[in-house]
Amino acid sequence: MRGRVEICGIDTSKLQVLKNDEMAELLRRSHDGDETAREELICGNLRLVLSVIQRFLGRGANADDLFQVGCIGLMKAIDNFDVNQPVRFSTYGVPMIIGEIRRYLRDNSSIRVSRSMRDTAYRVLQAREKLVAQQQREPTAEEIARYLNIPREDVVMAMDAVVDPVSLYEPIYSDGSDAMCVMDQLDDRINTDETWIEQIALKDAIRRLSPRERRILAMRFHQGMTQMEVSSRIGISQAQVSRLEKSAICSIKQAL
Repeated sequence: MRGRVEICGIDTSKLQVLKNDEMAELLRRSHDGDETAREELICGNLRLVLSVIQRFLGRGANADDLFQVGCIGLMKAIDNFDVNQPVRFSTYGVPMIIGEIRRYLRDNSSIRVSRSMRDTAYRVLQAREKLVAQQQREPTAEEIARYLNIPREDVVMAMDAVVDPVSLYEPIYSDGSDAMCVMDQLDDRINTDETWIEQIALKDAIRRLSPRERRILAMRFHQGMTQMEVSSRIGISQAQVSRLEKSAICSIKQAL
């Protein structure tokens, strides 16, 4: 069927819409304890929930989960709406639904982010959507910052704050056998096989030095002492310390 979209097992193309007089009557009956009227109100306002969750899609959250959370906000709006106030139900219900979804996203985020940072992120995302519609291209961080009149750094930090973390074991490619994960693409320039071998060779070269040479190197390069401080500590002249130090370094270089 054209336009058919399934969310939580509901065909959204068949969602009904209530007229204003029907809405008012059902709200009165619902507040009087009529569960059937309450059920009709919920079903008659699912399109309202659907329209609200559109602005939260594409942010890593499941559409079915957002729809269910939005329905909770809708039910709270129905139960708390004052029928005596000259306000349309949608005017009251939309902020309730949005608030429920935002609480859900904030409380279920993989990384805990402050509320102010997450609110800034929502403003940034909304500004991004408006700028894309206006310019027909992806806006830069500087353009979003100017649009919201906030520092560029706040835009970048806010966008990073709402990005879901990726597991190191997340598969990114598979040829039918072993899958390639994110970790396979990481380049560790420090803990490589070459540096590991060099560390082993260095330890072996130091082990071949005399105890006095090892002690002098440890005091000079590990403890950060000067040659004069080393000489006074071990009871030899500064010239002897310098000569032993140079000899030890030369032996290590030859071993490597």
